[in-house]
Amino acid sequence: MSAADSSEILGLSIHHVGNKNADESLLTTKSTIRLNEELSGMLTRYFINSFKSQEYYNFYHESDLEMNEVFVYTKRIFEDPDAMHEHSVNIAKHLYEKSGHPKIKGGEFYTVYFRNCFINNETVDAVGLFKSENRETFLKVYPFGDAYKVETDQGININKLDKGCLIFNVAEENGYMVSVVDNTNKGAEALYWIDDFLHVRPRRDEYYNTQNLLTICKNFVTNELPQQYEVSKADQADLLNKSVKFFKENEQFNLKEFSKEVMEEPELIKSFNKYKKNYQEEFDIELQDSFAISEGAVKKQARIFKSVIKLDKNFHIYIHGNRNMIEQGVDEKGRKYYIIYYQEEN
Repeated sequence: MSAADSSEILGLSIHHVGNKNADESLLTTKSTIRLNEELSGMLTRYFINSFKSQEYYNFYHESDLEMNEVFVYTKRIFEDPDAMHEHSVNIAKHLYEKSGHPKIKGGEFYTVYFRNCFINNETVDAVGLFKSENRETFLKVYPFGDAYKVETDQGININKLDKGCLIFNVAEENGYMVSVVDNTNKGAEALYWIDDFLHVRPRRDEYYNTQNLLTICKNFVTNELPQQYEVSKADQADLLNKSVKFFKENEQFNLKEFSKEVMEEPELIKSFNKYKKNYQEEFDIELQDSFAISEGAVKKQARIFKSVIKLDKNFHIYIHGNRNMIEQGVDEKGRKYYIIYYQEEN
């Protein structure tokens, strides 16, 4: 059963939020929208089905959490769901103030109150904030006399959510658990939804720990290691494979065990630990030496751990394991070569 199957919309408010710097309007409505059962189910799937990541965020503020506008209005909605529409107007006004980048598109802004949202093995209420920015052309084909008539119209693709967040009514003291989707903006303007409007940061949980440690491993092997040692591309690929393998085969991360199993050499372990410490300080990341491994984070990060050796423009060698099955050398003419051993051809 998906999250959309168990969730139920109890309240829906819709406003239009334009681009403030383009002199577009903010249009707010007077009351919530009434939905029949069919439309409620369709909208629930539209709003919720895009939230597939296990990465969660928290609201925060540099001075005081109570100064985060979306957090405060959401808190008031949870305290009194009947007052949702009033607070949705305030949230829409806040979004309008943050919609100043020239590339930000205007669109409908939805505030939704959900009941029976499933998270962390419990059922809780949630507030959803969504924005639809893009219109698509679709065909209307229908019988007309003894023939058919074809017309076009503009509408919202209910299979693709542009922007959204789900705020679950748990961990209020830490800024709630928040899931975020942004499928439209990828440049600097994308920051307005997550950073300027919501003002959230990654929740420091097992997903956060796993994702950051794997990122540190990848950057160390691909960027730092070649600066300190003479290391072949095959050796780099081997270290990347060992790193991912460790995370896939263990439920718990332990820094000493990881270093011993993956890095192996004392000098390499020392270099990795130093790099990890400097990386955490530079990017303000807090990581424990031991934590539960997130399977979802491993699956996501493993996609970018590409163990590929690119040879000029002629060949790519993909290495998936067993470093001993590949050798590197130079012949008497100065040509570089790899020797690859295998047992059978698939």
